[in-house]
Amino acid sequence: MAAENSSFVTEFILSGLTDQPGLQMPLFFLFLGIYVITVVGNLGLITLIGLNSSLHTPMYFFLFNLSFIDLCYSCVFTPKMLNDFMSENIISYIGCMTQLFFFCFFVNSECYVLVSMAYDRYVAICSPLLYTVTMSPRVCSLLMLGSYVIGFAGAMAHTGSMLRLTFCDSNIIHHYLCEVLPLLQLSCTSTYVNELVFFLVVGVVIIVSSVSIFISYTLILSNILRIPSTEGRAKAFGTCGSHLIAVALFFGSGAFTYLATSFSESVEQGNFASVFYTNVVPMFNPLIYSLRNKDVKLALGKTLKRMLF
Repeated sequence: MAAENSSFVTEFILSGLTDQPGLQMPLFFLFLGIYVITVVGNLGLITLIGLNSSLHTPMYFFLFNLSFIDLCYSCVFTPKMLNDFMSENIISYIGCMTQLFFFCFFVNSECYVLVSMAYDRYVAICSPLLYTVTMSPRVCSLLMLGSYVIGFAGAMAHTGSMLRLTFCDSNIIHHYLCEVLPLLQLSCTSTYVNELVFFLVVGVVIIVSSVSIFISYTLILSNILRIPSTEGRAKAFGTCGSHLIAVALFFGSGAFTYLATSFSESVEQGNFASVFYTNVVPMFNPLIYSLRNKDVKLALGKTLKRMLF
């Protein structure tokens, strides 16, 4: 029975958020609503940016990719998560490894897309006269290609190291998705290499992205404070507001999830904390960038007029 994947386990059972029967149906409708808002919001923003030439700028090119990542990221695990509320959620070994790969790929890629967006805001505010030259289509494409390549490399490192493990004991994953740490708890072989890879990859992603964003906004802030007029400073801050909220939400929810999982004695409490990171962030990003953005609201109005009249 030792299959090609070098594992005695051929399928896993995802325990989900909770095993309390009374909460299954309310949670199903709650997360179905979140999923619908996420899909409609991100798909709508992707369509809006694609249809309106006024939004064909570097900032909205990055936002297009951010929405694409959030849309795909949510689709990786939410359908299986919703299924768990209705019946026993069984996932095959190959399906689990595939979910793990795409989960890691989109999370890592989003970190670097946020870095690219911070760099874009830095150039726009600190070197406005050189913005068009510096943020050329070629540069923007290379930044996005780099984000996806680094995300792919990180996902390959996690998934590749996971494939070398043997699972021969319990096949119940105490989570609602196939994530690295819950899977490591099921291995009956040494996980030393996996833990090393995990902390190395995650450490590099967090340090590089957070330091890059911090440096960008330190330089942005120092430049804004030198602007003499209050109106000019407010306008400059306004161009960064949505991105700052998105960054705070993404990294803040990730830190909250890690702390809650580390110090929580209950698996359920840790899983509920991770909801902020996996479900809430992809839902809020399109709302943040549409509700606070005059260009997006103007483009939406023009698109609706063209469709209705």
